[in-house]
Amino acid sequence: MNILVVMIPLSILLLIGALVAFFWAVDHDQFDDLDTPGLLPLLDDPNPKHPAPTAIATADSDGAPNATAAAATPIDAPPQGRADNDTTQPSP
Repeated sequence: MNILVVMIPLSILLLIGALVAFFWAVDHDQFDDLDTPGLLPLLDDPNPKHPAPTAIATADSDGAPNATAAAATPIDAPPQGRADNDTTQPSP
């Protein structure tokens, strides 16, 4: 029962702190626009800091693809010789 002497005032202080934080947020217009912040990550950046790398396929003089262009792989490609869904275990 002695713990109630500590827990009740502590919970009242926590409630007062939560109310102060809520009214501060309302006073500083934190709840004015609830839709736009959720959409901001979906918008394209008009000036990206690092442009995306592009692989330019070139051809030799006979029209066949160049060996370096054929060997180019996308950045997000899995390592050669292993698929992402490979579940086989190596033998001991």
